[in-house]
Amino acid sequence: MDSAEFRRRGKEMVDFVADYLEGIEGRQVYPDVEPGYLRPLIPTTAPEEPDMFEDIISDVEKIIMPGAASPACTELETVMMDWLGKMLKLPEAFLAGQVGEGGGVIQGSASEATLVALLAARTKVTRRLQAASPGLTQGAIMEKLVAYSSDQAHSSVERAGLIGGVKLKAIPSDGKFAMRASALQEALERDKAEGLIPFFVVATLGTTSCCSFDNLLEVGPICNKEDMWLHIDAAYAGSSFICPEFRHLLNGVEFADSFNFNPHKWLLVNFDCSAMWVKKRTDLIGAFKLDPLYLKHNHQDSGTLHWQLPLGRRFRSLKMWFVFRMYGVKGLQAYIRKHVRLAHEFERLVQQDPRFEICTEVTLGLVCFRLKGSNRLNEELLERINSAKKIHLVPCHLRDKFVLRFAICARTVESAHVQLAWKHVAQLATSLLATPRD
Repeated sequence: MDSAEFRRRGKEMVDFVADYLEGIEGRQVYPDVEPGYLRPLIPTTAPEEPDMFEDIISDVEKIIMPGAASPACTELETVMMDWLGKMLKLPEAFLAGQVGEGGGVIQGSASEATLVALLAARTKVTRRLQAASPGLTQGAIMEKLVAYSSDQAHSSVERAGLIGGVKLKAIPSDGKFAMRASALQEALERDKAEGLIPFFVVATLGTTSCCSFDNLLEVGPICNKEDMWLHIDAAYAGSSFICPEFRHLLNGVEFADSFNFNPHKWLLVNFDCSAMWVKKRTDLIGAFKLDPLYLKHNHQDSGTLHWQLPLGRRFRSLKMWFVFRMYGVKGLQAYIRKHVRLAHEFERLVQQDPRFEICTEVTLGLVCFRLKGSNRLNEELLERINSAKKIHLVPCHLRDKFVLRFAICARTVESAHVQLAWKHVAQLATSLLATPRD
């Protein structure tokens, strides 16, 4: 959709809303449709090719508006999460379908999804231990619970531990910045010997610092054997798994209890839209469900009200529906592939300059690089880059190295932008290296 069409469609949407408001008194306050009405009316999978905008708007009136107040909001979310789960080729256990025990829910952020998973895991292990030993108090259990993540995990994982009131321990990553089975097993044995109760592991696929991947095929079986909840945080990288050539990065998801990534990061869905799936939705409902009279209704167990922290919900699945239909699966795959291709283009430019080095393998759309030399030299280069305000880079530390990160993430980015960015970085590096140093 170019700017001209965007303007035209925007005006059409204003007319659509105005017409709705003008005719609102002619609409029923409460819908005639029953829960379950929506799923048979739409396909079971996302379209491969883009749909026409006119067809989508027509379907809004025919399919969505009859249940706009309720239950369309909840039901479209359930179906869209199944669409997306199928695009990722998630195991059936994570899909709601007609009779599945799992399913997906839209959270506000990956941080929120991690917290929700941790709280559900905490409730599950507490009830299991109290059932086995009725004399155990919740406080006695809580003080012994311990969760784990890689030392490369996002800070939001540590925050989830703080909010959840449990210990969180960082597992040292390997030479490729990945959590491996041996390091996790060593920590588990040490903590169990001290009387602690391991209950929750966060595996990261596509770490923030360098887009490294924890080894699910090693970590997953340990979590299953030790009866620990395994949550996968793929906030950024998850979008790429819709491409067959990147799906192997998700191998081992079958061992997980919950999985999350952010379509608002790299799948063209506007913020906020964080997709979370669980194998057993009763684990979430059991942790968060309360039944005040004002929330009771005849179909209260059919929705996703008790799968999240807030009780209020926005109609976030509607934007997923539009994006999936406007682009089609093939269009979304082409978008991901273009960004990865541009990242490798930048990588090649860095490699051609002997003054620079690539710091980690470039797997998706992130390139970690630096000037060969001291951390202070790279800090000065970053300061010059960001002060010039032509491009903006965010750094990270990889072990003892200060590293620059070049991320391909804009919808309209082209090769010319990558070339311009590298030329700018190289010129600033030349200027910096020519500056007399103490």
